[in-house]
Amino acid sequence: MHIGVIGATGGIGSRVVTEALERGHHVTAFSRDATRVDDDRKNAVWKSINVLDVNSVAAAIPGLDVLISGFQPGNAAKDMANTVARSIADPTTYATAARVLLKALESHPRTRLIVIGGAGSLEIEPGVVRADSDQLLHEALDAIGLPREYAAAVRGHRDALNVLRTSNRLWTYFSPAEDIAPGERTGRFRIGGDQPVLDADGRSRISMEDAAVALVDEAELPRFVQRRFTIGY
Repeated sequence: MHIGVIGATGGIGSRVVTEALERGHHVTAFSRDATRVDDDRKNAVWKSINVLDVNSVAAAIPGLDVLISGFQPGNAAKDMANTVARSIADPTTYATAARVLLKALESHPRTRLIVIGGAGSLEIEPGVVRADSDQLLHEALDAIGLPREYAAAVRGHRDALNVLRTSNRLWTYFSPAEDIAPGERTGRFRIGGDQPVLDADGRSRISMEDAAVALVDEAELPRFVQRRFTIGY
């Protein structure tokens, strides 16, 4: 397959690139400035992209079977504080990017889109979504050490999902586990839909490496077209 990855220098995106290449796929890796990337791996091509510009995205799509977007403001893998600050400053950027991606796909309706989003829109209880409650959001943000103002960005991710849900394009939305960090590639995890997958200790957690496995699995064998999915141990 030919897989495009937006945010290919990011924490999850970089691991998606590696996972896809190791499975023998061709990868076009997109970043804001591809000239800064030094990567000579076979079957990988780096290109610059502006995810908030329809023409830039539309020019990138031809030839792709699947486009996986790990867009975030800034580069969280290198400067998480900057990404957090940018996300707080303009939480609408996630929904804007979703609209741009969908618009760009109008002329390429057979290309599938997988958007890497957030966990805040998952139902932690039937009908209870953390992103809809200040109290639940603040508790979660306190627990992981993010400022409470980041609640706006969590809701921004939820709004992006809602944008996708109004589209008839071949989209998939991936909510990672609430606790996601660099770790081990085990290839062993469980898949869920709109509720978080909890381990024996009641935690929603996954490594970035296993998130990449799940994303490339979905690229190869689509199970969640026009749906959201999540994973956890």
